[in-house]
Amino acid sequence: MQHSIPEISVVTPVFNEEEVVRTFCDRMSTVLDRMSLPYELIFVDDGSRDRSFELLQQIHDEQPGVVRVVRLARNFGHQLAITAGLRHARGRAVIVLDCDLQDPPELVPSFVERWREGYEVVYGRRSARKGETWFKRFTAGIFYWILDHVASVRIPRDVGDFYLLDRKVVDVLGSMEERHRFIRGLVAWVGFRRVAVDYVREPRFAGVTKYGLFRMIQFSLDALTAFSFAPLRFISLCGAGISFLSFLGILWVFILKIVNPAVVLGWSSLMVAVLFIGGIQLLAIGLIGEYLARIGDDVKHRPLYTIQDVLE
Repeated sequence: MQHSIPEISVVTPVFNEEEVVRTFCDRMSTVLDRMSLPYELIFVDDGSRDRSFELLQQIHDEQPGVVRVVRLARNFGHQLAITAGLRHARGRAVIVLDCDLQDPPELVPSFVERWREGYEVVYGRRSARKGETWFKRFTAGIFYWILDHVASVRIPRDVGDFYLLDRKVVDVLGSMEERHRFIRGLVAWVGFRRVAVDYVREPRFAGVTKYGLFRMIQFSLDALTAFSFAPLRFISLCGAGISFLSFLGILWVFILKIVNPAVVLGWSSLMVAVLFIGGIQLLAIGLIGEYLARIGDDVKHRPLYTIQDVLE
């Protein structure tokens, strides 16, 4: 279905998803065709090393004017791939979801219905997570609990990168230049009227997750440093507390020397104190370094990503 200005744009990041990309396209196209709305499918190939781009080329040739492909020059990461897709989307509303089919395309009509009711942000909220390990669910619970308590904006729990955004929201997000992105946090930051649609998250249709433990830690750090100064404040409080305890220790040593000049204090307690304070100092330097590194990346003003090919 061709149209100069699509009503709906669907943005999907792709990274080594050759086993599922065609199935995703078929299911999504079936859902959107039934809605009888002009639409476009935007696939962002985030530096895939398998046959994903080749398959996307075939799908583009089969559905010209409907399927568009943005091929990044290398792997820039999930959040920047979404950003590239948002900046290429032309629709009055933009739907973002991954192509692993954990987030069902069949939920899109419900999103569009709520959008027509006047909501500018409609996000999918996971009522259950099928196929995820207890470790993933446990760490996700801790992550959202910490965000609830330290983030400067209210970021909904159990929400991933599955949402519908009105054009006004897309334009604001597209104007942001920060490199270390936590897009669901940015969506919460911009405001506007929002509503949740609950759903059961399915296991991956095929393939393996691209978010290993290291990427999840990096993702969590980006979220915390982008929306909270709590880690720095915690270190400041630790420094104040240690300074106070050190003052009490000095006072105690001074009193002991006055009462009994012959007292020889143990070296063990001294070494414990030195190592503990040294560890806190290294932690503080590391946290400050995380914030400074992110600031340094942003002030360089390099492009967020580079594009190798665009199939219109």
